[in-house]
Amino acid sequence: MIPPARQLVPTRGRTAPPTCPAVGGRRPALRRTFSEFQDDSLTDWAAALTYYGVLSIFPGVLVLISILGLLGESATQGVTDTVNQAVPEDSIRKIITDAIGAADNGGLASVAAIIGLVAAFWSASGYVGAFMRASNTIYDVPEGRPIWKTLPIRLGVTAVIGVLLLASAVIVVFTGRLAESVGDVIGVGSTAVAVWDIAKWPVLLVLVSLMFAILYWASPNARHGGFRWVSPGGVLAVVIWLLISGLFAFYVSNFGSYDKTYGTLAGVIIFLVWLWLSNIAILLGAEFDAELERGRAIAAGHGVDDEPYVELRDDRKLRKKRNQRGSVD
Repeated sequence: MIPPARQLVPTRGRTAPPTCPAVGGRRPALRRTFSEFQDDSLTDWAAALTYYGVLSIFPGVLVLISILGLLGESATQGVTDTVNQAVPEDSIRKIITDAIGAADNGGLASVAAIIGLVAAFWSASGYVGAFMRASNTIYDVPEGRPIWKTLPIRLGVTAVIGVLLLASAVIVVFTGRLAESVGDVIGVGSTAVAVWDIAKWPVLLVLVSLMFAILYWASPNARHGGFRWVSPGGVLAVVIWLLISGLFAFYVSNFGSYDKTYGTLAGVIIFLVWLWLSNIAILLGAEFDAELERGRAIAAGHGVDDEPYVELRDDRKLRKKRNQRGSVD
């Protein structure tokens, strides 16, 4: 039986005292996180998120490229130089630079920007919707929120994360010649630009952690404390993401045979695999936050095997289904 939204299920299984070191603390939660990895099918959920991510990335790139077309040739050249420096893979670099070079037509760019913005926003909201379903699986809770509640959450989270992604893109792009040009326009010396080239990476990590925190807080149908600007799971996700990205880049550069296997599609395949690994890292962070909540519930006397171990945010959808089944019976 599904518990009410504001009431935990009564303890039925094994319990642990509040001081039990086997359930409390971050180290036991971390162990449970990796043990739950397979049970919650996180690799499959990461594949689903990768699909929605790809659907939203290309319209988003269209928006950015169209905006470049409106800004003029100098901005386009600056971004092209940055891409040539930052993207090591020749095939991906050529796709991006060719698309940037095609953005010189301002009239077409404005129309493409509008179309791309709408497509990117709706596709990205699909990613958030999939993440909400994955979060419910991670927290072992059903989705009890009606669509008139989940849809605004989905669109709102998409909008906020979209703004943060745009800020992150600006941080990455504003380097090299482009940063120097902007520095000259606003009257900032070359020293400030050099400092920014170093300081932008910690700022970027903070923005990424904030995006994770928003996803982790808003997605599940579970009451798990108030919003935290940086959650333990967000920190873990960033660390794992950096580690996975570094190891994958090292593997591709030294041992991978993607070029021989996939030919001209190697760059696309590499990007998809990296995106899938990145989503695994994000889901592991959410799992870690969930296991911390489980540890706190068990320490408070909740049954070790009882699920759900958190209060539901909303159970209206579930009560409606129960009432419909009751009327049929």
